[in-house]
Amino acid sequence: MITKDKINLDEVAASIVGAFPTLDVFEQRLSLELYSLLAAGEAVRRELLAERLHAQIESVNRTLNAWPGVFSDSHQRIVGYWGLSIRETYASPHRLTIEGRKLSAWCAWDTLFLPQLLGKNAEAESTSPPPAGMVRLLVTPIAVEHVEPADAHVSFLLPGAAELQRDIVTTFCHFVRFFPSRRTGEEWAVQHPGTFILSVAEAHAIARRKNEAQYGGVLGRSS
Repeated sequence: MITKDKINLDEVAASIVGAFPTLDVFEQRLSLELYSLLAAGEAVRRELLAERLHAQIESVNRTLNAWPGVFSDSHQRIVGYWGLSIRETYASPHRLTIEGRKLSAWCAWDTLFLPQLLGKNAEAESTSPPPAGMVRLLVTPIAVEHVEPADAHVSFLLPGAAELQRDIVTTFCHFVRFFPSRRTGEEWAVQHPGTFILSVAEAHAIARRKNEAQYGGVLGRSS
């Protein structure tokens, strides 16, 4: 049971990792390559993914088709994947700028775990549920360098595997938001059973635990 007074970061991270598919080394490489290509701001051809990985297109398609949270356009090019989308395809309250390119995140927490996986700095701007306001961050592959307002907090929800498989956006992402203060976050959480409030530092620590658990074998040691 998670309460505002008792939050075990390792338990939260383990719950999140357990709700997602376990990734073997090929799947880890595929996932990180897909993130990297999406961060360029263009829809990703599956053939390009296969080429980058020196893999058969059938293997790439079989893996992608089995994963939740993979969104494609009418040409089967990938436009959204596990927290990151081409800006034009998903209007989100969570906006990322990476190397000058505008992208959409699916939830507040995405802006905290994606920079490490991409190995790039990200400027994040997130609109809180009304009437709370705006939160801005600078997140590097290693740390959260800047948060405005300084007392910003994050709402969180422990995901379930079945719910994520069905619809990760509506069952998880919609409940993971930034708030300008703990007070505004807690007021919102009272109206949304199952959610709880974390500091940005706590949410970032969970993000790094999740990344290491999912991708530890292939993540760059510099992160």
